[in-house]
Amino acid sequence: MKTKNSRLKHIIVRQCSSNKSKGLIFAGSRCFSCALGRSGISTKKREGDGVTPAGTFSILYGFYRADRVSHRPTGIALLQNRKTFGWCDAPGDRNYNRLVKLPYLGRHEKMWREDHLYDYCLVLDQNYSKRMRGLGSAIFFHIASEDFKPTEGCVAIKLSDMRWLLQHIGGDTKLVIK
Repeated sequence: MKTKNSRLKHIIVRQCSSNKSKGLIFAGSRCFSCALGRSGISTKKREGDGVTPAGTFSILYGFYRADRVSHRPTGIALLQNRKTFGWCDAPGDRNYNRLVKLPYLGRHEKMWREDHLYDYCLVLDQNYSKRMRGLGSAIFFHIASEDFKPTEGCVAIKLSDMRWLLQHIGGDTKLVIK
């Protein structure tokens, strides 16, 4: 569904019945394949469980790798990814589920990756605005591996599909995972 300014209001994610770590995305009149968490979709998300959380999530902002992809015209803020960016995934850390500057002593993942998964990486409001320790961190909407390997709980799509979506999303677009 699009708003008057041609921005998508909702992007719907559904799990495939034949493979819990694969899904389909419905965006306007388009349909894309996606990779999901290795444990499929569930309403009971916990840190490290490999579950893609079910729910309706705002897309807060994103990152892009300027050395690999261009800044796309989009209705959300895109930050240029840096080698010093990390994401804290340690539930007991005060910066849990937050962007951190590297080097960082707490457990974290690097946002600057050798693979292409975070060439575009959008931050979802999953356990972010109302953060609770242990209920999941680093749930992103990002680029899939070529073989659509399962994620750790994120939603991942082909680069070409992400490029199209970036042109059609805005601050009010919701990712609805069912």
